[in-house]
Amino acid sequence: MRSRLAARSARLVLAAAAVTALAATTTACNNDDTADAGSSATPSAAASAGSGGSDSSSSDSPSTSGSSTSGSNSHDSTDKSDSGDDSKSGSGDGGKSGYGQSCGTNDLDFTVTSESQAGGYYLVTAKAKSGITCYLDVNTPSVSFGSGADGVASPVGQGGEDPIKLTGSAVAYTGISPKTTKSNAGKQFENVIIAISDNDPNPAELKLPDTANVDKPIVTNWSTNRAETVPVIV
Repeated sequence: MRSRLAARSARLVLAAAAVTALAATTTACNNDDTADAGSSATPSAAASAGSGGSDSSSSDSPSTSGSSTSGSNSHDSTDKSDSGDDSKSGSGDGGKSGYGQSCGTNDLDFTVTSESQAGGYYLVTAKAKSGITCYLDVNTPSVSFGSGADGVASPVGQGGEDPIKLTGSAVAYTGISPKTTKSNAGKQFENVIIAISDNDPNPAELKLPDTANVDKPIVTNWSTNRAETVPVIV
C-alpha cells in the first residue's frame, strides 16, 4: 500500500514539475514574442517618426529660405526705386528756374529809355531776373507796335555777337527806331511789344517813356556795347 502511495506521490510531483516547466516555457515564449513584437514595432515607429520629422524639416526649410530671398529682393527693389527717385530729384534746377539755358522773355527784366541820337530812338536794356542765368541765343529781338503787320520792326543787322550770357548785373542792349520815313504819316503808340524770338509764348509789353509816332520801325541786334545799338538805315 505504501508503495502505491509513494509511487502516486512521485507521479504528482513529476506532474507538478512538468506543469511548472511548461508554464515557464510558455511565459518565456510569450516574453520573446512580446519582445519580438516590440522590436518589430519600434523600427517601424522610428522610421515613421523619422520620415515625419524629415518632411516637416524639408517643408519648413524651403519656406524659410524663400521668405528670406523674397525679403532680400523686396529690399533691393525698394533701394533701386529710392535711388531712381533721388536721381530724378537731383536732376532738378536747384530752385533756379531757367539756370544755364536759353533766355526766354519771361526770364528777363527790361527797361526802356528815350535817346536823342539818330533822330531819336528807344534803348532797351535787358537783364536776367534774380537767380536766373541764361543765354541770348537769338541775335535780334522780335519787336512790334500794336498787333498790325505795319507795326513790326525790321532788323537792320547792327551789333550782334556770340550768345550773350545774362546773370547778375550783366546786361544786353537793343535799339528801336519807331519811325524811319520823312513823311508826317504814322500811328501813335504808348507801348512796345518785345520778345526774345518770334515764337516766344511770353512777349513783354513795355511802357514807353513818351508817345511814339510809328512808321516803318527798325530794331538792332542785341549787344553788350550800347554804342552798337543806335539804329540807322545804311
